[in-house]
Amino acid sequence: MDSTSYCGRKLIGIFEDMNDAIDAASAGYRAIRSMRVEQREKLITSIRELARAEAPIMAALGVAETKMGRVDHKTAKHILVADKTPGTEDIVSAVKTGDCGLTLTEMAPFGVVGSITPSTNPSETVICNSIGMIAAGNGVVFNPHPNAIATSNYAVDLVNRACAAAGGPKVLVASVAKPTLDTANIMYKHSAIRLLVCTGGPGVVKAVLSSGKKAIGAGAGNPPVIVDNTADIAKASKDIIDGCTFDNNLPCIAEKEVFAFADIADELISGMLKNGAYLITREQADALAQIVLVDTKNPKTGIVKKTVNRDCVGRDAAVLLEKIGVKVGPEVRCIICETPFEHLFVQEELMMPILPIVRVNNIDEAIELAVKAEHGNRHTAHMHSKNIDNLTRFARAVETTIFVKNAPSYAGIGFGGEGHTTFTIAGPTGEGITSAKSFTRLRRCVMADNFRII
Repeated sequence: MDSTSYCGRKLIGIFEDMNDAIDAASAGYRAIRSMRVEQREKLITSIRELARAEAPIMAALGVAETKMGRVDHKTAKHILVADKTPGTEDIVSAVKTGDCGLTLTEMAPFGVVGSITPSTNPSETVICNSIGMIAAGNGVVFNPHPNAIATSNYAVDLVNRACAAAGGPKVLVASVAKPTLDTANIMYKHSAIRLLVCTGGPGVVKAVLSSGKKAIGAGAGNPPVIVDNTADIAKASKDIIDGCTFDNNLPCIAEKEVFAFADIADELISGMLKNGAYLITREQADALAQIVLVDTKNPKTGIVKKTVNRDCVGRDAAVLLEKIGVKVGPEVRCIICETPFEHLFVQEELMMPILPIVRVNNIDEAIELAVKAEHGNRHTAHMHSKNIDNLTRFARAVETTIFVKNAPSYAGIGFGGEGHTTFTIAGPTGEGITSAKSFTRLRRCVMADNFRII
């Protein structure tokens, strides 16, 4: 795929040199800085409209380029981003008055934001971040994941087309034709970049946090889900499969492993089978693990560890089952299996529609194992229960940024649940569910003694 053009049309805002991309984003920042907030919101409205209209194009591009996910689900994600990413309404000033006068605190832009985006949600993240960062008054330069360049750059072009159509600068957000570690390093060190935002794996998040600049890091997760014996099992079965299989488990919030009370586990599994799951044996699970997880040697330390096979990430359940000689139809959405806690399917974040189920005896065991499986990422966790005490105990113990109760995982980002949407969930740096205000810095203006009317 060409990362600089689409169907013969040259994409706007794509540069061969990262320095040129940063210069263009800097010019865009200067242009937007002189705009009224009302004008900024017009740009965002235009981005929303064009993102909705071209959601199927970006979804198809993403699947074709990355070989991950599902077109229908990616289309839904783009529409979700267009509809529920906060705009300028998220930028709110605060005023304090007292005996000594008045103090005004405003949310100001950083300037130019450098953004690292993933291959799992490439165009969704570009558009979501662009809306929030533009609402905050910033220019943006992207260094997309190398496996999703064309899709990401199409989204960059869309943002620029939408902004220009609404009276904005020709280039407000920029990217590079061939993103690499070198282009990322230029971004990290460039004096014009005042804020770095990374949505990706632990390696790239660590690099951003080591840059010496203000950074927002959205790292990995391994979200567990607990189902106790007070839950609506029929609903829990459907919700868990729906959440786990959304875009073939690519969202970092998706259910990755289940801890089910032993006395309801059979009923839960039966319900999952009615909702598109396929149950494999322990032997088949072990065979599949040898395929979807591969040994990788760290070139610096020489340590060998299991990592996900990129050729399997985000693939359909039928494709994965065929690798162990099982042929099923498209009605099968998820592969389920019973495993012990120590199994690799429980311990590793697969980002595939594979769901291990661990039987537990009580809430104490469930919470203990679920917290361990989450590995301290403090990203996302889920629970199906009608017991308020159990729900509260797990939420307090796991300390995740998102905690979803009695719903599919995607409710946690506003899809079928309340609250705004984001694809940059910053657990490591504490911003949580990012929005426009996350990309601002606070500035204070003080008038002492006067301008208080009481």
